[in-house]
Amino acid sequence: MNDGLYISFWLPTVVLGAALAIKLPSIVKLWRDPLLRAVGGLLVFGCAVFVFAAPKTIAWTNRVTGVPNIAAPWVYSLLTALSASWLLLIIAWRNGRTERSAQTRRTTRLVVCVYAAVVVALWVLFALADVPVERIRDLDTYYANTPFMREEILLYLVAHTVACSVTARLVWNWSRTDGLDAWLRWGLRFLGAGYVTNLLFSAAKLTAVGARWTGHDLDWLNTGIAPSAACVAATLVAIGFIVPHAGQYLQERWRVRRRHRSLQPLSRLMRTVTGGREPFDLRATPELRLIRRETFIRDALLPLARRLDDDLRARAYDAAVALGVDRGRAQALAAAVALLDVVEARERARQPRPTAPEAARSPRSDAGAEAVSPAPAATPGPLPAAAPRPLTAATPAPGPVAATPAPPSAASPAPLASPASSASAASPASAPSSSGPDTTYLLREIQAVSQALRHPDDIQAVRALAAAPAESTSTHD
Repeated sequence: MNDGLYISFWLPTVVLGAALAIKLPSIVKLWRDPLLRAVGGLLVFGCAVFVFAAPKTIAWTNRVTGVPNIAAPWVYSLLTALSASWLLLIIAWRNGRTERSAQTRRTTRLVVCVYAAVVVALWVLFALADVPVERIRDLDTYYANTPFMREEILLYLVAHTVACSVTARLVWNWSRTDGLDAWLRWGLRFLGAGYVTNLLFSAAKLTAVGARWTGHDLDWLNTGIAPSAACVAATLVAIGFIVPHAGQYLQERWRVRRRHRSLQPLSRLMRTVTGGREPFDLRATPELRLIRRETFIRDALLPLARRLDDDLRARAYDAAVALGVDRGRAQALAAAVALLDVVEARERARQPRPTAPEAARSPRSDAGAEAVSPAPAATPGPLPAAAPRPLTAATPAPGPVAATPAPPSAASPAPLASPASSASAASPASAPSSSGPDTTYLLREIQAVSQALRHPDDIQAVRALAAAPAESTSTHD
């Protein structure tokens, strides 16, 4: 075989290393969690297997130690430890929070003891075997009929096959469980596919070794199919661990960025009101940017929301429903119409007022001038200090105080309010306005309102239909 096939040994190493890097902070922080310990052991042993199973590493190990083929029991031991970590991972997964139960402890101890005994047996058998010729790629088939080495090869393959079969069956059963997160389900499917592919590795090895026992030569299964299956299996297993974490992380980041982007129309409208914008920092996280935008919008909305016209919002809601809009979106459109009405009214109030000559030519200004002009005409000079009350000089005729009816302002302080305000206070229809408009929806559902602002044509249609009854009523009056 050429070296090109064995370059792929580093692909699963890189992928397994990436999965370990993702999980390492959680493993270190929650080291007492048996599930995380099993995951950490699986990823560490997985990386080690492919590092030391590479042909160049095998040759280096044999050369450094000075013992021909000593890399074989070392790689077999790592593979056996990896198989044990698979079983420990399944035990921790299945039992969940009951990891301290007596049955779980017994099962864990059994797995550890059995596979530790297998590792010890591998080294004992290698010490008893006679393997003087260094074989880097085809050791399993070359020494398939050698005493003690034959038993060692069969022992590690059986231990690997048993662990892989049990793990694959349990993972596939778990992946079909109802109520799983989509990313976790896909991760389990990749894990199951990886363990099934590992069975192909064991099957290829066992078939090649068995062929040697019967006098046949199927070494290509050992040197070609088995390494490729191992690389694919390890890559699938690593992806199975990466997918749930990376998928959930990317999905959360995408949700935050999408929410931040969806608030842009409302944020832009609030900038025209406040003249400022939310703080911006290139180093800020997406979550912090979203919080700053939401805070800016609510701070700007709070003073505007108190001036909302609830009647206009109710008419706009009815108009949106009449246009065939569903009730949820109709509520957002109605809030947007009421908010735009307040913003436009505020902009109109900011327009420059008429100058003094224009105000003097207006009818209301002329009437006011006629009302107050007689007073200065009646007093051509400065008033004496003894008569400081010019408003009493306008009374019809002097007389006893009892005979003159007292004006309402002198009788009680109640008439300080205007008649219009008194009438509105006595009217039941104005009762809600005394407590202010309901701003709960606008301040809570800012995203829905911002989405409604993205459709100015819909808002214009709702405003036109909502204003139609008011215009027809004023025409009839």
